[in-house]
Amino acid sequence: MKVGYARVSSVGQSLDTQIDKLTAFGCEKVFQEKRSGASRQKRDAVNAALEFCREGDVLVITKLDRLARSMFDLQDITKTLERKGVDFIVLDQSIDTTTPAGRLTFHLLGAVAEFERDLISERQAEGIEKAKQKGVKFGRREKLTPEQVSALQQGYSSGETRQSLMKRFEISKTTFYRLISKGQENRS
Repeated sequence: MKVGYARVSSVGQSLDTQIDKLTAFGCEKVFQEKRSGASRQKRDAVNAALEFCREGDVLVITKLDRLARSMFDLQDITKTLERKGVDFIVLDQSIDTTTPAGRLTFHLLGAVAEFERDLISERQAEGIEKAKQKGVKFGRREKLTPEQVSALQQGYSSGETRQSLMKRFEISKTTFYRLISKGQENRS
């Protein structure tokens, strides 16, 4: 049986082209997901496809990077396929792991996919660092301004109750204690 696997990285992308190629190739069952390919652990569909495959089946994908973006994941997947007696075909790169040339091409392209992923991560880290240097703040915006935090801490110091301060500043109990303890640390 030919078993297909299709993946795109984000919800806004379409799986249609991959699914069309897989069904045209004769895949009787196609597993699909919209998830990052950085790690196999969180990708339920690829794990389900590997679990589904039986000896004599062929796992078919359109491109190598749809299956794995790290050499580690790629080698782990191929070991699983070999152990189960499942062949592997990559349509767009003409890889067929039943031949020595296909296995060589498979490993070379896997190394290139991992290299590309590393470059993407490196560029992303550089971009984040540049943005931080320009003063861009990452993460969630602070709930209160520094002036409001000061007023909260002063109110608490002067005896105002936690409940009335939480209500006045519209903050949770966790946020209240975090901001109060931050004020106490600053005074130490």
